Amino acid sequence: MSGVWTEDTALVKAVGPKAASPLAKNKALNTIGDLFEYLPRAYVATNALTDLSTLREGETVLVVARVVRARTQPMRRNPRQKMLTATLTDGRHELDLTFFKAWGHERKLAPGVVGVFVGTVSRFNSRWQLTHPEYEVLGLADDGWGGAAADADDPLATAEKGVARYLGHYIPVYSETTKVTSLDIRNAVELALDTVDRVREPVPEEICRRRRLMSRRAALELIHRPRLEDTPRLGVDRLRYDEAFVLQVILAQRRQAVEEMTATSRVAREGGLLAAFDARAPFTLTAGQREVGEVLARELARNRPMHRLLQGEVGSGKTVVALRAMLAAVDAGGQAALLAPTEVLASQHHRSLTAMLGDLAQGGMLGGSAIGTRIALLTGSLSAGAQRTALNDVVTGDAGIVVGTHSLIQDRVSFHDLALVVVDEQHRFGVEQRDALREKGKAPPHLLVMTATPIPRTVAMTVFGDMETSTLRELPAGRSPITTHVVAASRPGWLDRTWDRVAEEVGRGRQAYVVCPKIGDGETEEPDGPDGMDGTDGMDAVDELDLVDKPGGPDDPGQPEVRELTGVYAMLERLAVVPSLASARMAVLHGRLDADTKDATMLAFSAGEIDVLVATTVVEVGVDVPNASVMVVMDADRFGISQLHQLRGRVGRGSAPGLCLLVSDAEPGTPAAGRLEAVAATTDGFELAQRDLELRREGDI
Repeated sequence: MSGVWTEDTALVKAVGPKAASPLAKNKALNTIGDLFEYLPRAYVATNALTDLSTLREGETVLVVARVVRARTQPMRRNPRQKMLTATLTDGRHELDLTFFKAWGHERKLAPGVVGVFVGTVSRFNSRWQLTHPEYEVLGLADDGWGGAAADADDPLATAEKGVARYLGHYIPVYSETTKVTSLDIRNAVELALDTVDRVREPVPEEICRRRRLMSRRAALELIHRPRLEDTPRLGVDRLRYDEAFVLQVILAQRRQAVEEMTATSRVAREGGLLAAFDARAPFTLTAGQREVGEVLARELARNRPMHRLLQGEVGSGKTVVALRAMLAAVDAGGQAALLAPTEVLASQHHRSLTAMLGDLAQGGMLGGSAIGTRIALLTGSLSAGAQRTALNDVVTGDAGIVVGTHSLIQDRVSFHDLALVVVDEQHRFGVEQRDALREKGKAPPHLLVMTATPIPRTVAMTVFGDMETSTLRELPAGRSPITTHVVAASRPGWLDRTWDRVAEEVGRGRQAYVVCPKIGDGETEEPDGPDGMDGTDGMDAVDELDLVDKPGGPDDPGQPEVRELTGVYAMLERLAVVPSLASARMAVLHGRLDADTKDATMLAFSAGEIDVLVATTVVEVGVDVPNASVMVVMDADRFGISQLHQLRGRVGRGSAPGLCLLVSDAEPGTPAAGRLEAVAATTDGFELAQRDLELRREGDI
C-alpha cells in the first residue's frame, strides 16, 4: 500500500475491482467514505440462534443457526457431480440448505457447526429451504462458537480466517440488491475499516470536546462492528451531528455571501402597475397577504438581495403575493421571472397572471394600458416562432414578467434587467438551478421561493437556514370547505357509489378530477412524474437501526409489493362504461403529451368543455378551476401525505364545497392506511406536515 488512504480514497483501492465494481454500479458506492456512510438497516445477534418460525416465502433472510444434519448424494442427471443438503435448526424448527455442487461446502457444514446464512426462502416438499446461500461459520455449538481447533479433521479448519471477529458482536444487515448482498457489503466494510489510514473529522476539535463527541473513527466502528454490549445508535448520532454541522456551516457561509452582495433597490412608483392592480383587484387581501407583502416591499427596497421562502396552505394566495412583488419590480424599471417546474403549471401561471392583470398585461398593444407591461411564456416545447418572439420580448425588456420552466435557465435567454426571481414549488429545483437563473441579472436579483407544502419549523430551519421565512396560514374569503373520505377498493359497492357521486356533481354542472399513479400499461407508476420531474413527493424515509435476533428486524420493509396500478387510459375505458357517466365529457392529461395538447386540454377543462379530467399528478400544483368540485385519487396509498394534500387542493376553489375520495386497498392498521386516515382527518396542511414528519422522519438532506 502506498500513500495515505482516507475516506476520499477510491473504493477500488481498498477492496479491489472485483468487489468495488458491483458496489459502484448497484449502490453508487464509489469511495471509502461512501461505504462508511452506507448504514446497516438492522443487526443480528450472534449469541443466540434465530427463531426459524418467522420465515416467509420469498424473503431474503440472514439467520444464525446450527447444522443438525448434512449429507451428499450424486446428482440424477450427472452422477459424477455431488449435491449437498444440510439442515439447520434453532432447537425447535428446521431450515434446509441445498448446494448443487457439494465441493467446498461438505467439510465446512458438518453437524454441530453454527454459522450465519444468507439466502432467499423458498418451499420444497412442504419444507423451508435456502438454495446456494452465502454463509460464514461462527464455531461449534459445544465450544462457545469460538473454539476453532488446529486439527485438519475439524470442520472449522476450512472456515474463513477472521470469523472470530463476529463472536461477541452483532452482525450488521445491509439493504441488498440481486447483484450485491449484505455479506458483500459487510466484507467490503471490514476490509476498508482495516486498511484506511485516516478518517476525516469535519467537526473542529474544540467543538468535539465541548460536545463530548466520540471520534468519527469510533463512531464508524460502533456502527459497522458493534459488540453485543454496544449501542450502535450512538455512532449514528455522531454521523448525524456531522451532517447537520456541515450543512449549517454551508448555510451560514451562503447567508454571509448573500449579505455581502450588492443589489439594486426596487421600489414601486406611485401611480404605477402595482397601484393600478390593487385599485382594480376584485378581492380583498387577507391580513397575512398584506403583512407578507409589506415585508417583501421592505426587502425589495434594500440594496442587499432578498432571499426569502414563502410557504403557505394550498389556496392561501401565494401567487397574488408574488404577483404584487413582481409588479413592484417592474414599476422600478426591472423584470421579474417566475420559474415553474412543469409546462402545465407554467402555462396555468401565464393564463392566470394575464387574466388578473387584464389590459395591464398588454403593454404597447392595441387596447393595452398606457402603463402596462407584457407577460412572456417560455417553455421548451413552444414553436420556433413563438420562442423567438418571447426571447426578443425578454431581451428588450418589453416583457416585464417572464414565466417559464427550466428553459429560462438556458444560455440563450438574456434579460434586459432581471430584478426579481420567483421560484414556484421550490422543492422541484436544485440550488444550482436557482443560482443559474439569478446569474442572469446585471446585479444580483432578489429571490423569492414558494412552496405549498407546509414545512415544520425544525425542518425549515435546517434545510432553508440561508433564507428568511414567511408563512401564509389564512385562506382568502370565498374558499369552500373540502371533505375527504377513504374508499375501500375491495368493496365494489363503495366504488360504484364513488362514480355515482362524480356523476351527481357533473349533473349539477360541476367538474371532476380522477387522478391515477401511472399513464399506461407496462409501468408500476408514472416513471417521469409530471413533465419529466420526479413523481414522488419528498424525501426517502430514514431507516431505523434495530438490535434484533431475526433478519431485518421489526421495521424491515422487505421486498416491495408489486401490484397493478391504475393508468389514465385504462381508467378512461372503465369510466366510459359507467352508466351514470354515459353522457359525461372526458379527457386525459399527463406529462408525456405534447405541449399543445396539454395546453388545449387544460383550456377546455377550465372553460367547462370537459366534465371529467383523468390525469396523473400533473394537476398537483397550480391548476385553478373553480368549477371543479370533486376529486377521486386512485391507488391513493401510493402517494404521500403532502402530495395528497396538494392534489385535493384543486377542488373547493369556487362556491361549491369540495369532495375528495381516496380509493385504496391498503389494509387497516398499515402505515399506508395511516397516511390516508391522517389526510381524511384534517385539511390543515401544517398539521399534516408535522404528521408526515413523525411518520417518515427527517429524510436525507
